[in-house]
Amino acid sequence: MSETCDKNVVKPDWNRIWQESCRKRRGDRNDREFWNKRAPSFANHAKESGYVTDFLRHLAPQPDWSVLDVGCGAGTLAIPLADTVRQVTAVDFSETMLAILSERCRKKGLANVTTRLLDWQDDWDVAGIERHDVAIASRSLVVEDLAGAIEKLAGRARHRVIVSSLVADGPFDRRIFQAIGRDLDRGPDYICVYNLLHQMGIYADVTFVGNADEEKKIFQNLDDAVKGYGWMINDMTGEEECKLRQYLERHLVPMGDGYVLDYLHLVRWAILSWDIARCDT
Repeated sequence: MSETCDKNVVKPDWNRIWQESCRKRRGDRNDREFWNKRAPSFANHAKESGYVTDFLRHLAPQPDWSVLDVGCGAGTLAIPLADTVRQVTAVDFSETMLAILSERCRKKGLANVTTRLLDWQDDWDVAGIERHDVAIASRSLVVEDLAGAIEKLAGRARHRVIVSSLVADGPFDRRIFQAIGRDLDRGPDYICVYNLLHQMGIYADVTFVGNADEEKKIFQNLDDAVKGYGWMINDMTGEEECKLRQYLERHLVPMGDGYVLDYLHLVRWAILSWDIARCDT
C-alpha cells in the first residue's frame, strides 16, 4: 500500500470500541457490593483452577521479584506468588476479597504480602503505590478506560507487564443463556486488548491457556448446580431460574459422589505480556 493510500485509511480507536462495549453491557455486575458478596465462593473455585498453574508457568516468577497484583481477588495468584517471590502488593477494591486473602496469608504464615484497598480509578500516586519489578492484572481489566488502565499498570512496572483477558465468551456458557431466553454479548475479547496495545506502541506476546476438564464442576445436587451457574445471570427472574433448573436437570449426570454437566465447556484465556524496554515510547 502506498504512503498516500495509507494516510486515507481510517484506523479504529480501540479504546473507544472497548468503552462503547462496556456501556452496552450495563447489566454486568462489577461493583464492590457484587464482589464482596461473591468473594467466598469465587475464592474457593479460583484457587483450585488449572488457570493458576498455567499463568504461573508463563510468568516464571523469580525469588528477587517484587510483584504488583492488581485485581488480586482473594489471592488466586498472590498466595502462590508469595511462596516464590520477595514481595507481593495485592490490590483489589473488594474489602471481603482482601480480608479472605489476609486470613489465608495468616494461616500459611506469609508475611510478604501487602494488601491495598484500591480501584483502577483511584489515585495510585496519592496511595503510594510504588514501582515493582513486575505488574500483573489477571482477569481483572474490568474497567471502562482500558488505555488508562494499561498506562497505569505499565507505569508501575520496572521490567515486565502481564495481563490476561477472556477469549470469546470466557467462563460464560452460551447454552445456558439460550436455555433461559437471554442474549449473551460479551463484546470484544482479548483481540481488542491486543489491538489497543499495538496502537499504543506495545508489541505483546500472546499465549492461550484453558482446560475443558477444569470446567467439569461437580455439584452435590440440582440446587447446588443452580446456585453454581446462577452467578453469571444478573438479576435472574423466577421464570429464568425455573428454566435454568429445567435445563440443568436435563444435562446433569452422575459422577462420583456428585453431578456434572454432560458436555464440556472449554474456557480459554489469553495471556498478554511485554517487557517495558520493548515498548516504543
